[in-house]
Amino acid sequence: MIFRLLVSAALVLLPLAGAAAAETAWYPVPEDSHPHDVAPAPDGTVWYTAQAQGALGRLDPRTGRTEQIPLGEDSAPHGVIVGPDGAPWITDGGRNAILRVDPASRAVQAWPLPDRYGPANLNTAAFDQNGYLWFTGQNGVYGRLDPRSGAVQVFQDPDGPGPYGITATPSGEIYYASLAGSHIARIDLATGRKTRIDPPTPSQGARRVWSDSRGRIWVSEWNAGQVAVYDPADESWRSWRLPGSHPRAYAVYVDDRDVIWLSDFGANAILSFDPVSETFTSFPSDRPNAAVRQLLGRPGEVWGAESGTDRLVVIRTH
Repeated sequence: MIFRLLVSAALVLLPLAGAAAAETAWYPVPEDSHPHDVAPAPDGTVWYTAQAQGALGRLDPRTGRTEQIPLGEDSAPHGVIVGPDGAPWITDGGRNAILRVDPASRAVQAWPLPDRYGPANLNTAAFDQNGYLWFTGQNGVYGRLDPRSGAVQVFQDPDGPGPYGITATPSGEIYYASLAGSHIARIDLATGRKTRIDPPTPSQGARRVWSDSRGRIWVSEWNAGQVAVYDPADESWRSWRLPGSHPRAYAVYVDDRDVIWLSDFGANAILSFDPVSETFTSFPSDRPNAAVRQLLGRPGEVWGAESGTDRLVVIRTH
């Protein structure tokens, strides 16, 4: 069964560093859905995980219409990305499974984790250069799914609980962040073994990661309220504290211009960071407690899910 809702969007214009203006718009989604992650689709629509309602949502920004596709008993979806096949792929903590939804038929396909690895508290996913989907589980695992054979392989993190954000570099390497472990890691794609990489700030709470076009890994440091970058070429680190008195960096995303985007729970805002001028620009929510937990985009657009207000937000750059 598919539920549909027609809504209207609010729009506001805000300045953006390096550009004349940016257009911010909000799109309501069904009440109490608590959208967690978003994934813009090739056709201009946007997928989102309705975590509190066990569904995958789809927004058409042209009309404001949303629909929600139930994902099955016990579903509590966390992450969603669009795969190389153009379909949404979901990390579902409630079902302890990786899911795929067919964009045309809305059919749901599931690959459960082996019973001995549950509940893994599945978080996020990324595809590598060989077509494998890699995923994280905050209870201390990470793993991969081969969509061709359906084989699921899970690895115990030797450093314990914490695997959270994950990203692929332009060359197809995979890095993830450990929130509880306060480090990032590179995965050997052949063996599955991790190489731990420690940021210079202790106990910083590395939450999410994203690669830029040069393969540098940007990290949102939740506890430290910082954004940091690791350069594998020389194994160097740099970090910048977000503006304000109590920053809490949750999501990080790097757009097609290599501008860095972050969600800041402390400021109730989305921030852009220009790594050339080393300046921040703030895009505050127009409602309190927005709680944007993930950011993703496509050229000219940065999307987030306001889990605290039951809305999706987009910043359109010009």
